[in-house]
This record gives sequence, structure tokens and C-alpha cells, in this order.
Amino acid sequence: MTESSEWLIYRGAGEPHDGMDRLPPPPPWRDFSGRDAEEGADGGDGSRDRRLGAHRHLAELHRPGAEELEMINAALYLRRPLLVTGSPGAGKSTLAHSVAYELGLGNVLRWSIVSRSTLHDGLYDYDAIARLQDVQIAAQGGYGTAGGNPGAVEAIGSYIRLGPLGTALLPSDTPRVLLIDELDKSDIDLPNDLLNVLEEGEFEIPELQRIADRLPDGEAEVLTADGTKVRVRDGRVRCRAFPFVVLTSNGERDFPAPLMRRCIHLQLDRPDHNRLATFVRAHLGDEAARAGDDLINRFLERSRSELLAADQLLNAIYLTDAAAPPSRDRLADLLIQRLDRPR
Repeated sequence: MTESSEWLIYRGAGEPHDGMDRLPPPPPWRDFSGRDAEEGADGGDGSRDRRLGAHRHLAELHRPGAEELEMINAALYLRRPLLVTGSPGAGKSTLAHSVAYELGLGNVLRWSIVSRSTLHDGLYDYDAIARLQDVQIAAQGGYGTAGGNPGAVEAIGSYIRLGPLGTALLPSDTPRVLLIDELDKSDIDLPNDLLNVLEEGEFEIPELQRIADRLPDGEAEVLTADGTKVRVRDGRVRCRAFPFVVLTSNGERDFPAPLMRRCIHLQLDRPDHNRLATFVRAHLGDEAARAGDDLINRFLERSRSELLAADQLLNAIYLTDAAAPPSRDRLADLLIQRLDRPR
């Protein structure tokens, strides 16, 4: 092979080989090895390190601008959701992780929005079908639930799991951080459906309310989005400390005025050279940031007229470091394609 092809793992030659053994470790933001789940570093899903950088936390390196800092603190003081808009890769999602890290608020609860997402998805899920199946199996002499008879009212909590929003609203002395990511992907009704919950800081679970008088002390034990168990009394979840809620949007749609009135709005500008260098440094280290300086400048120049995402820059710097010099510029152009127009 020529020098320019030595980095290739898949060669397209139609002959089996052991090249997979030469594949380097994944980039930090795509490391799903489960290391954090074993070490208990961030709630067991590794998302914080992937968001903030494996070598140093972006929270330690990033210095927000004056307006960004003020709007974050305004949301904290006023107990209002923070609606963050900006281009892809501008750091909208990372903001929630940074606040949680600096203020010691635990791992971030994340609700990733898709077109089918409903308010109910964010609050809780009740698996009535699974309960019915367990009741039928128990009646036939099969197994029961870990809590005993699945038909007993006390067992209903085993079939209820709070969603990210529902978990964030559990009563606690300090707020949880909730990231509602890419709200502009939602169905047209979801922003309006969120209004009452975000205003009142509470919600009801009708399945528990109907049988509250038959539950011990009116309480049922349910699962949270974190996978822990909590007790819910009288079928009502009501926060004590309103969560720090970050709603992100790529600016692809307008939201109704009632939602905007309940939020603090922060518009993130395109990242400058310093922020991009910090972004690269947090994920790939100082040497990669220095080596990628020219690519950062080219990225900034293109971003003046093209819609680009900062994670495209990360991919390019990581991969071009592995590729031979003749391939680097071509690879960078292939990886950093404008998002606002088909190639």
C-alpha cells in the first residue's frame, strides 16, 4: 500500500485481513465502552464525558460570554426554563451539562425530542399490558412480580416509570438539571402541552390517584428515569426546587408566545475561534487543538456563508490526524459538508 492508504482499515480489496486490530480507540464523544457505568462517574450512561470531553471537562475550560452568563443566571434566579437557540454544534446541549457540573447538581436528565414525542412520554409511562400479562401468568400458577402478587394494588408501581421531565419534578432540596433537546423537532402541540407543567411544577398520575385510598399511606413505589425507586404519594408529583430546564432549538421553527413568555431566551451566536479551540481541546487535548488551528480557521471562514456544525470540525480533526498528509485536506472537505444545501 502507498503511504496515503496506510491508515485505511477497510481496503475494499475483497480479501479478509486483521486490519480491525489496528483500529484506534474511538473519539471520546463516541466512546460507549461503559467505563462510566462501572466507575459511577456520571450516572451510568457516560453522557457527561461524551458531552464535556474525556480529557478535560468543557465546563472547566469554557468561559461563557457576558450575555450567556447573565441569561443562565436569570433562569436560575427566576426558576424559569432557559430556551437556547443556535446553529448545530453551538454548545446548546453542553450548556446544561456545564451548569450541572459546576453547581454539583448531579447527572443531567435528557429528553431527546422526536416528531412523535408527547408530554406523557416526558412525564411517565404505565405499562398496563405487562401488568395484565403478569396477572394472567400468576393466576395460572406461574411467576409473580418481585413485589409479590401483580394483581395487588401495591404492585402497580412496578409498572410505572417516570420520564425525564417527571423525574426532574420530584421533590428535592436542590434542583435537577433537565435537557429537553431539539424541541423544534416536536409535533406542533407539544410546546403548548408543556405550558401547564412548566408553570405549576407538578403533575398527576391518574393510575395511582384512582387507587390512592387502597395504597399503604397512599404511596406507591415507582421507578425514575435514573433507574432508582421513589415513593409517590396520592398520585401527585410536585417539585420543591424547580428544575433547571434547558430547552434547545436549532431555530427551525417559531414557538407559541405563551411558551416564550414562560422562558428565558438565549440566542447563541456562531462560535468564534477561541470557543472552537476550547471545544477541540476539551475533547482531543491541547496538541490536537494546536495541530488543528488551520482547520479551525478554514471552518470559521466557511461558516460565514454556510451552515456547519462544530462536531463536524471535531470529526475532521480527529480523523485527519490519523490519515496521511496527502489525504487530509480532501478528508476534511468530505467531512465538513454544508448542512443547509444538499451536496
